[in-house]
Amino acid sequence: MEHDYHINKELTDKIIVVTGGTKGTGKAIAERLLNAGATVIITARNPAEKEHEKLHFISADLSKASGTQKVFDEVMQTYKKVDILINNLGGSESKGGGFAVLGDEDWEMAIQTNLLAPVRLDRSFLPVMIKQGSGVIIHIASIQGKLPLYNSTMPYAAAKAGLVNYSKALSNEVSPKGIRVLTVSPGWINTPSSKEMMERIAESTNITLEQATKSVMDSLGGIPIGRPAQPEEIAEFVGFLVSPRANYLTGTEYVMDGGTIPTI
Repeated sequence: MEHDYHINKELTDKIIVVTGGTKGTGKAIAERLLNAGATVIITARNPAEKEHEKLHFISADLSKASGTQKVFDEVMQTYKKVDILINNLGGSESKGGGFAVLGDEDWEMAIQTNLLAPVRLDRSFLPVMIKQGSGVIIHIASIQGKLPLYNSTMPYAAAKAGLVNYSKALSNEVSPKGIRVLTVSPGWINTPSSKEMMERIAESTNITLEQATKSVMDSLGGIPIGRPAQPEEIAEFVGFLVSPRANYLTGTEYVMDGGTIPTI
């Protein structure tokens, strides 16, 4: 049975940008919002292996300022406005092994991708939203902003902590102007990227893939619900947050981790 948001098309006439929208969580978010009636633009460095004909793809490297400019220019030339921005792009390519194996380039890449990319996109699109008096910005962060893993993703965790702080500050500034700003911080998500990260940890520390996965699970303290999240579960919550049903929500971080963080 179809959900009401499919029938009602509650996001009809909305123009939405989803970064990192070709795979994993970003792909699930883009398809969820498309099903609710929105026009959805997705960005990534490379197109999806199987392109979705109803999603407008823009090839861009958002870790560089020129990528942000390309996305902004193409969206505005084609659609003249943007209503919702989902800053989903993120990830870690750091080597495992702790602080000693991480050079400046590891830190710079993590900060460019996970913090400065959304900052630049927000800065580009916010004047448009402010002029129209409405908009929603979602930052996809991570529980590692509160629960960092020193052996595998230290720069990523630090950048995501910065993103949460920045998101709160931005919401205080622009919410009075009609722009809602929210953060979603997932825990472990069952995506191709998470598998790739396990493979990198296994290779760099000379252990098996199963041992790498267990080590990360152990470092998280386990997941009480017993499994990682599915991308569609994150997408469903994002779909609610950007909808008119969530009009009073702004400035808040929502943790979706299956109970992983053991403290309140």
